[in-house]
Amino acid sequence: MRTFLLIAGLASVAMIATASAEPVRRPAGADGDASLAERMNANTVAVISGTPGGTYFRMASDMAFVLDNGDDLRVLPVLGKGAGQNAYDVRFLKGIDLGFVRTDTMDQLRQDPRLRNIDNQLVYVARLFNDELHVIAPREVTDFRQLAGKKVSFDVSGSGTDTSGRLMFQGLGIKVDAINVDQPTAINMLKSGEIAAMVSVAAKPVAVVSSINDDRFHFLEIPYAEPLEKNYFPATLTGDDYPKLLKSGETVNTVAVGTILATYNWPERTDRYRRISRFIDAFFSKITEFQKPQRHPKWQEVNLEATVGGGWKRFKAAEDWLSGHQDARPVLSAEARQSLGQVIQQTAPTLRASERDRLIDDFLKWRTSQPQ
Repeated sequence: MRTFLLIAGLASVAMIATASAEPVRRPAGADGDASLAERMNANTVAVISGTPGGTYFRMASDMAFVLDNGDDLRVLPVLGKGAGQNAYDVRFLKGIDLGFVRTDTMDQLRQDPRLRNIDNQLVYVARLFNDELHVIAPREVTDFRQLAGKKVSFDVSGSGTDTSGRLMFQGLGIKVDAINVDQPTAINMLKSGEIAAMVSVAAKPVAVVSSINDDRFHFLEIPYAEPLEKNYFPATLTGDDYPKLLKSGETVNTVAVGTILATYNWPERTDRYRRISRFIDAFFSKITEFQKPQRHPKWQEVNLEATVGGGWKRFKAAEDWLSGHQDARPVLSAEARQSLGQVIQQTAPTLRASERDRLIDDFLKWRTSQPQ
């Protein structure tokens, strides 16, 4: 029996050796498939956005529509939880190249003891637009300070509303009983009296907020308090933004936070760096295409030259692109531009951010043309 097994084993080895000596026959077109696969993967970027129907996902979809160029560049919008979680996804998920993140996110990340040297790991490509704070409450609540100690919804855990909204309330010095439920559920809880208010930090007009058609509720005024000045900006909500909640010509003061397009700080000469650099070249070159009427109105606020404070650094490929495409437009530091923008905002609260940027640039051009 042992002799039989030995002979059978030797025969199997001989068959394997004979088979391995045969030339490998590749299926027809295999080389072409491999080349196509390599090219597609090298030229595809994934952008983590937000929830379905939200501003982030709609703008990521605009990126796909405008920038997709066959196999040379493809943008894949990915549904996400929002700006808070997006920062972690950009930093740690292998398949994510870019993401919508907020300017106050860096402060949040610095407080996470699991992260090391995050200031040099997460960088921004461009400053995009502002997300406004919306606080909706029953009309009996006339001052945001009346919410102290009461139950308030901040959307789902990890969302941009959850992170920025809590930080904003912290800056206002108001401690509430914060809960996390999705926005449609929060509206139902607001109507049933289970919560005192719902919060949304998102680009106006927010679809879920626009759907509220009930005279029992209104927006609460939010003051631009000194503790908020580091990371936030004064903003307004108008009747044009929310005709079901505000009368024509009526405005409500609030605050806003900036949204940026962020990426991991990939070293030069890596495949990921080259891939994102390819995206930047296409994105920056076609920025006017995003500001056409069929695209999201928040694209009107984008100023590629705008810088970001709070410890944020710009991705080198983006910095290099801007340096190589100077059009003699004068620039300000992030802090100076922010201060000047706040003055304009307080004087003319209905101006769009893009109009404020143009006013600032016109002023700088005039200033540089004057005698010393």
